[in-house]
Amino acid sequence: MSGGGPSLGRYLLHQIGNYVAWDQSACFAPTLVDRRMIVSHSVTRHTVGGPAEPGGPGMSASGVPGSGGALRGGPPRVARRRPPSPTARRQRRAAFLFLAPACVMVAIYVVWPIISTIRLSFFNWDGMTDPSFVGLANYVELFHAPTFYTALKNNLVWLLLFLLAPPMGLAVALYLNQAVAGIRIVKSLFFAPFVLSGVVVGLIFSWFYDPTFGLLAVILGHGVPVLGDPRYATLGIVFAALWPQTAYCMILYLTGLTSLNAEQIEAARMEGARGWSMLWHVILPQLRPTTFMAIVVTVIGALRSFDLISVMTGGGPFESSTVLAYYMYDQAIKYYRIGYSAAVAVVLFGIMLVYIVYHLRRMLRTEQ
Repeated sequence: MSGGGPSLGRYLLHQIGNYVAWDQSACFAPTLVDRRMIVSHSVTRHTVGGPAEPGGPGMSASGVPGSGGALRGGPPRVARRRPPSPTARRQRRAAFLFLAPACVMVAIYVVWPIISTIRLSFFNWDGMTDPSFVGLANYVELFHAPTFYTALKNNLVWLLLFLLAPPMGLAVALYLNQAVAGIRIVKSLFFAPFVLSGVVVGLIFSWFYDPTFGLLAVILGHGVPVLGDPRYATLGIVFAALWPQTAYCMILYLTGLTSLNAEQIEAARMEGARGWSMLWHVILPQLRPTTFMAIVVTVIGALRSFDLISVMTGGGPFESSTVLAYYMYDQAIKYYRIGYSAAVAVVLFGIMLVYIVYHLRRMLRTEQ
């Protein structure tokens, strides 16, 4: 410390000592810690904004703080940012080069189709002739079509029932996450539905629901036309779709269970946590990212369900089991209404985007 800083501190300390010795009725006398704090405060006020030189701003010619500089509330000096080093520039350039191919692929196969679909939804086009601009006519017709609301209601049923897949997958994963003889064979049996295509799953459950020779008719003792009844068709298809979706969620949770913090689990056991208490307060908080992924994938699968509906019912009977994805396909392929189908796709994309953004923001707030 140069200048008059230490002399000023000693002067203040000497004056405070004289005052305490003179006033015997004071409530307390400053201790050594208090004196050090006073000296530190005076030195700090002396050096705010950088070291001052005698005669410069904030200092008089004798080295005593003047009325300017930091004591007048002047702006502190800001250190200049150093330019990035050559190594940092090379690393940044390498990162951009590695990301460039993925960004190009996403732009070509994701961003551009979304933009072109939104643009196409404002046109009337049959796929062969020149498209004609109709503005919002496709959306007006869509919101006045009864089939659209039937498909929207079925999508809501799919969404509510399909969300049973993550908890069922978690239950199966907790059962399979143990080291016993033959557990690998059991895991393979539970994993098998995931590798089957949707067409195969649809054919299997179509035979299962058949009212003449199906397994369901054998179990109940009489045939029930599940896929031929408008009341049960959607429920039967959702039940069939839960089979492979539960297997997928099981795989996600098995992967998450392998990355649990063993120290936290052991500490919880020492504190007496068992059963539901261990699962709710220790296991599930660590599986939050896995749960988020399972829910997002399940919601997307419920909203874009198509293959099972096409194989099992074809949207029937009487369009009672159609959903937005199948309705979009039906209008584009069967009736050559490409622009109207694009409007359905935009509405479906908007629903998925709103839900995913909401759930993502909620998870980020919980993490913070």
